[in-house]
Amino acid sequence: MGRTATGDRTRAGTATDAALGLDPVIHERLRLGIVSALAARPSLRFGELKALLGCTDGNLSVHARRLEEAGYVAVEKSFEGRVPRTDFRLTASGRAALARYVAEMERLVKAVRRA
Repeated sequence: MGRTATGDRTRAGTATDAALGLDPVIHERLRLGIVSALAARPSLRFGELKALLGCTDGNLSVHARRLEEAGYVAVEKSFEGRVPRTDFRLTASGRAALARYVAEMERLVKAVRRA
């Protein structure tokens, strides 16, 4: 078999999200937090975003990379003196994807309230 309960749940969740029209790139909790935080600010540093979301360096890096690959987040790496600095900002595509996601969630909420 080789599948774990967690793996099955993840696959089922992704299929359900897609069926509902939810963007699976944004729908994951930490990625939704990243795009939501960036929607409210022009940019955030790695440390600011990490503290705001209460996540680890590794988790933030992995999820930010996924958003960057999707074109939703732009990442700028630089140095302040000898200290590395990473800044994130939401792209126009990311802002549009978040707007679509929010609209779909609003549609789902309305449908549930009518039921």
